[in-house]
Amino acid sequence: MNIVVKLKETCISVVPIIVIVLLLNFTIAPVGSATLVRFLAGSLLVIAGLTLFLVGADLGISPIGQKAGAALTAKRKLLLLIGAAFAIGFFITIAEPDVQVLATQVVGVNPAVPKMPLILMIAIGVGFFVVVGLLRIVFNLSYRWLLIISYGIVFLCARITDPAFMAVGFDAGGATTGPMTVPFIIALGVGVASSKGGAATRDSSFGLTGIASIGPILAVLLLGIMTSGSASGAEAGSQVEFNGFIAVMPEVAKEILSSLLPMAVMFIIFQLTLIHMPPYQVRRMVTGLIYTYIGLVLFMTGVQGGFMMVGSTIGAVVGGLSYRWILIPIGLVLGAVVVCAEPAVWVLNEQIEEISGGHIKKRFMLISLSVGIALAIGLSMYRVLSGASLWQFIIPGYALAVVLTFFTPKLFTAIAFDSGGVASGPMTSTFILSFTLGASNAVGGNPVLDAFGVIAMVAMTPLITIQILGLVFSMKEKQYGK
Repeated sequence: MNIVVKLKETCISVVPIIVIVLLLNFTIAPVGSATLVRFLAGSLLVIAGLTLFLVGADLGISPIGQKAGAALTAKRKLLLLIGAAFAIGFFITIAEPDVQVLATQVVGVNPAVPKMPLILMIAIGVGFFVVVGLLRIVFNLSYRWLLIISYGIVFLCARITDPAFMAVGFDAGGATTGPMTVPFIIALGVGVASSKGGAATRDSSFGLTGIASIGPILAVLLLGIMTSGSASGAEAGSQVEFNGFIAVMPEVAKEILSSLLPMAVMFIIFQLTLIHMPPYQVRRMVTGLIYTYIGLVLFMTGVQGGFMMVGSTIGAVVGGLSYRWILIPIGLVLGAVVVCAEPAVWVLNEQIEEISGGHIKKRFMLISLSVGIALAIGLSMYRVLSGASLWQFIIPGYALAVVLTFFTPKLFTAIAFDSGGVASGPMTSTFILSFTLGASNAVGGNPVLDAFGVIAMVAMTPLITIQILGLVFSMKEKQYGK
C-alpha cells in the first residue's frame, strides 16, 4: 500500500534526527524532560504529516503536473504555456511546506522581514523561472549558458541588496525545491519534454528544478533591494518563539487552507479547460488534496510546536559550552546523517546508476553526497563560530560549479543542479536551520548574517559533487570506448 511505503520513507528521514537529539540530550546538551517530550510528540506529528502529504502529492499533484505539461505543449500556444506555467509555479510554491518553515524562521529571528511579502516574492520567482525552464525545453536553449547568465544576474543583485536578505535569498533557493514543488515541477517538465519524443525526453526532463531554484534567490534579493535598510536594524539576536501544539494548530490550519485554496481553484480550471480527466481521476485528485491539507497541518504543527524548538535549544546549549568548537564535528555528523536520511537522495542515486549504465554505483554516489553535505554543514558551523561571510563560500563554490559545466556531460550538469533541491529537504529546513540559529545566538553572533545560509551551502555542494561524478563517468566511457 502506498501509505505504508511513504511512512517508511518518512521514518527513515526523521528517525536519525531523533536518535541524534537523544544522544546529545543524554550527553553534552540536556534540554530538559518537558522540551524532550514536546520534541518527541512533534516528531510523531512530523512523521504522520509528511506521510499523508507525500501520499496526497502522489495522488493529486504529480499526475496533474504531467498531464498539464503534455496538454499545454500539445496546444502549441506559447502564451498559454507561459501563463499556465507561471500560475503553477506560483501557487505550488505558496503551498510548499519548506517555504512556510523558512519564512517562519526568518520572521522569528528578524521581525522586520515581512512574512507574506517574502513568501509571495519567492513564489513569483519560482513561477517566472519555471516559465524560463519550460521555454528552454521548447526551444532547445543551452542549459549551461542559461545558468551562467542567470547566476550572473543573481550575484550582481547580491552585491547591492540589503545584507539581511542575502543569505535568506540563497537559502530560499534550496528550501523552495521541497516535497511539494519538486514532484510537480519534474512532472511538468516530463510532460513538456515527452511531447517532443525521442532522446529529447530524457535529456530535457532534467534541469527544470535547478532553473526554478534560481527564481527565489533572485526574488528575495530584489525584495532586499526594494526594502533596503528596513531589515538591517532588526534585533538579530532574538530567539524564535514557539507555542504549544494546541495553540499553534488553528493558525496553521488557517494558513495552510489559504495556501492550498488557490491551487485547488487552479486545478479545477485546468480540469475544465485543459486536461479533462475522467471522474475516477478527479476523485483521486480531490482525495490527494485532502491528504495534502491534513498532512501539511500536522507537519507544520509538529515543526512549530516542538521540532524546531529542540533544534534551537540544542544549538544554544552546545554553542554555550566552553568547548564550542564541537559544533563543527556535530555539523559534520548531522550533514552525513541528513543526506542519507532523505528519501529523494536514494531516488537520485538510482537515476545516476541507471544513466551511467552501472559504471557509477549508488554506494559511491551516496558517499560523495554525504561527504559534500557534511562539509557544507561543518563549514556553516565554522561560519557561526567565526562570523565569516557567506560570500567566502558561495562565490568560489558557484564559480567552480559553473566552470565544471564546460567539461561535464550536459545530462549530468542538469541532474547536478536539480540535486541541490533534493539534498536540502525538510530536515535541513527545520532541524538543521533551527540548530544553526540557536548556536549563533549562543555564541553572540548575528543570526541574520551568520546562521542563514546553511540551506544554501547544502544546496550548493551537490552542484559540484555530481558534476565531478559526471566527469568520472565521461572518462570511464572514453576508457571503455578504446
